[in-house]
Amino acid sequence: MARKPAKTMSAKTKPAKAKAGPALTHIGASGEARMVDVSDKPATERLAVAEGRIVMTKATLDLIVSGNAKKGDVLGTARIAGIMAAKRTSELIPLCHPLALSKVIVDIEPDAKLPGCVVRASVKVTGPTGVEMEALTAVSVACLTIYDMIKAVERGVRIEGIHLVEKLGGKSGHYRA
Repeated sequence: MARKPAKTMSAKTKPAKAKAGPALTHIGASGEARMVDVSDKPATERLAVAEGRIVMTKATLDLIVSGNAKKGDVLGTARIAGIMAAKRTSELIPLCHPLALSKVIVDIEPDAKLPGCVVRASVKVTGPTGVEMEALTAVSVACLTIYDMIKAVERGVRIEGIHLVEKLGGKSGHYRA
């Protein structure tokens, strides 16, 4: 069976252009990173919820739940770390706007089925830009804090599935994963 010759593109033939998606707001016209100007945007109430998991052995989870970890109250410390992280997100993520957050809640639920913990952060602000990064940062740092406090017992702990669950407010409206 003879092979068909490969088609060659003539100078006149051009591949079809891909449909342009939404523009990346933190990239300028010449490709440079830039902070978005939100000065003309109205201040509206905005909420973001993020979630992640930290997976470990049942024995390590039991140690956390019983309150017998050598470094102290693992879940309480992780909650405070998550709240602090949300408040300092603009210092960690280069192009984030500093925001006067009105509410940050970090909930950590032990889950025997994982085994591990489900970490959920809810962040609220009235302002010209959203709080998705603050919620995601809160979850990330809370998970990292749990890891730090139990790593002497178990180094194989995994942080998984950090994602935005929901966002309300702003021009783009309501998003739910």
